[in-house]
Formats: sequence, C-alpha cells, structure tokens
Amino acid sequence: MAISFKYWNECIDHLDMQALWNVPNVSAEWEDAGETKGQKVHLSRDPDGQVYLTQTEMKFHHMVVFQAVAEIIVRRHFTGKIDAEMICAIAELESDRQPVAQRYDKKAKATHLGIMQILPKTADWLASEKGYGAYQLKGNNSLLFRPFENIYFGAAYLIWLSSFDQKERSEEFVVRAYKGGTKKATHKSTLKYWQRYLSVKESLPSRKSLEGRKSVEEVSASLALAKKSASSQNTGGTHTYWDSVASPEDMEDMWNHPVVSKEWTLTGEKQGQVRFSQDDKKRPYLSRMELKAVAEIILIKHFSAKPLKVSILCALAEIISMRFLSGIGPRPGIMGIEYSTAVWLYREMGFRAYRISSADDLSKPFVSMYFGASYLLWLLECEGRLQPPQYVIQAYISGPKNVNLQDTGPEYLKFEEALSYYKDTKDTKRNPRDQGSCTIM
Repeated sequence: MAISFKYWNECIDHLDMQALWNVPNVSAEWEDAGETKGQKVHLSRDPDGQVYLTQTEMKFHHMVVFQAVAEIIVRRHFTGKIDAEMICAIAELESDRQPVAQRYDKKAKATHLGIMQILPKTADWLASEKGYGAYQLKGNNSLLFRPFENIYFGAAYLIWLSSFDQKERSEEFVVRAYKGGTKKATHKSTLKYWQRYLSVKESLPSRKSLEGRKSVEEVSASLALAKKSASSQNTGGTHTYWDSVASPEDMEDMWNHPVVSKEWTLTGEKQGQVRFSQDDKKRPYLSRMELKAVAEIILIKHFSAKPLKVSILCALAEIISMRFLSGIGPRPGIMGIEYSTAVWLYREMGFRAYRISSADDLSKPFVSMYFGASYLLWLLECEGRLQPPQYVIQAYISGPKNVNLQDTGPEYLKFEEALSYYKDTKDTKRNPRDQGSCTIM
C-alpha cells in the first residue's frame, strides 16, 4: 500500500487544519518554518526523508489552552479518559511519529498502519462493536494513514484496554498489552517496551520549555536580521568578510586562536574586516587552518564531553564542500547540512547553541560546523549504542539508508585521503581530541 503525503492539508480535513492553526505553539512553529495560514503546510521530514509529526504538532503543552493533535482528539472524544502524554509516547515507540509507517505482523497476517500502528481489523472492531464511531473506515484502510483518524482509534484501543475484562487496569498493563496483546501484558517479552515507554514519556518536552519558545514577533525579527546579514556579506568590494557571517563572540575566539591570529596578521587582516580567501571564480572558501580552528572552537565549546574529532569534521568538510563557504551542489555550507536536517536537529534533538532562521544561516561556518557535528554525533549514538566509524562516515556522506559496510566506495576513500591533511597536528595541547583512542576513528 503506497501512500505518501507532502502537506498536512492532504491528510486532515479543513476543520482539523483550522484547529491546529489555532494552537499558538503549532502556529508559531509553522510560521517559524516559513508556512503561511491559508496555504498548504509541509509535513516535517527526518534526515532519511521520512515524514513525521513534530512533538509540538503531536502534543498539548501549556497550562492554559495549547492544543495539538493528541490533545484535540482527547478533548473532542475522550475527555477524562486518557492522558495525551500516553498517546504521544506510544506514537513515538510505535512509528517514530511517522503517519505513513507500515509494519507487517506475521502472526496476525496483517499490516499495522500509521502513527499508532493500528490494525485495520482492530479499527473496524472498535467502530462497529465498541461504539467508537466518530470515524469510519468502511473498507478504506488508507484512512488510517491520516493522523486524526489513526490517533482516534489508537486512543480508543488504549481506553478499551484500561478496563479490559471489566477491571480497572494499571498504566503498565495498558502499555504492555498495547504492544503484545492482553495475554502478554505481564510477560517478560513486553517488559522492555514498558521501560522504553517510561523513558520516552519522561523525555517529552516540558511545558516550561515550550512556554519559553520564541514568539511570532521574535521569529519575524530573527528572519529580518538573517536577511540583513545575508545582504551585507559582499559589502566592501568583491570580498566576503568573516565578520558578516560569524558572531562577535566567534570572531573573538578566532582572533584568540594563536595560529589563526598569526596567519590573519601576516596577510594584513584587521579586526572587523577579515576577508575570506577566494578562488578564480570569486567564490569564498576557508583555508585549512581556518576550517580546523572553527572545528576546534565548536567541539571545545559545545561537545567537550562527546567522542568527536576535529580531524573527522575537517575531512568531511573537505570532501563535501571543498571548504567553500556556501558549499557545492545541493548541499549548503561547509558541512553540507541541509536546512531540513538542521531544523530537525534544533527542534527535535535539542541542539540549540545556534539558531537558524533560514537556509542562508547554513552558509555561516560556525553554524554549519555546529549542526554538522550535531548530526555526526546523532549518527554515532543512534539506536542507543555507539555505531562503528565506517557506518557513521558513510551515513553522513551518503545518508543512513545508503550505507554498505562491505563496499566502502570511492567517497569513503576520498574521506580517508582528506583525513591525512589534518592528522599531523603540531598544536596537540590545544587539540587533545585527535590523540585519544576513545573517539571516533
């Protein structure tokens, strides 16, 4: 069953769309991403290109009236019967919040569908025999890929489990029965699922954190500032200046770097007017010394306890962008991080040392390096364990779905060659990361 949605408007009706726009956190998040009320709203996508619902879209977060999909469903149909946080945690475990997720169940000989991974026969049974008839499939199983319908039936099933066999059941029973059926609710096979559920539920964004997110006015101001910064990059002749794409704090760190300070002074650069090198086509790029300094500063300030290396980041930048400020081909910036990936890392993964208001921000070397390091760390620690170096590097270069550990391919060989440019570090005291055995490669 091939189903694909590009826009929210394709998978919910106009009244549900209006209800979501009325949620302040949702409207702020959408407007932050450049969406406009009255027009089609893009669904978020993860780095693999899979559609997913952000936690703001999934969850109610505010002491007054902030509603989103789960809370709207609960308020409309199940007031006082189920906690929206339970729905969100189950959706995270079952589908990673992907509306079009599918999983074939060999035992049931049927396919689980959608955000809550509901079996069509379960949805039909809930509607026809248990009185949960707000939505009707009527043989059209593809309706379970629509978020509101799917969450409705998932919540209905959770409620049914909560009073299974006419007994008031515990949260643990309900969650474990949702995973393995009522007969496995106390079986060891569902214990890990319950433990993961508790962990996910605990990690859901707190109300306090969402109350502190930017207002629409602050978002607009950030966008205006980004446009002003972008337009100022080429002032002062044909050169692009470091000071137009790096914060005063980051520039101070660069000037305090002894190797950078020495090189910039020798080439006649002055504070406030540091020029990028250019190729014969007037394209600005970072010298290897500058690239290495940016990587060192980012890792020391933001990833000091993480197993990342300066040389790894620099080698990736070397082959992905050739150190060009704006990147090459479709991948922007020195680290080639796409805007959608940076937004996902910022919103969903909590990497928020740098704000991004537009794709232009990824042409700023510190911003690109920060999100490149963030994505590399996510790849390294994904699935709850440290991944092998070859997997991490291949996944960064070509995408997680294109990794082939049996065939490294030409890109990996280029990476190994680029790595040699940064292995011989004279300033080892400043950069101890490239000496230890506990870091990647």
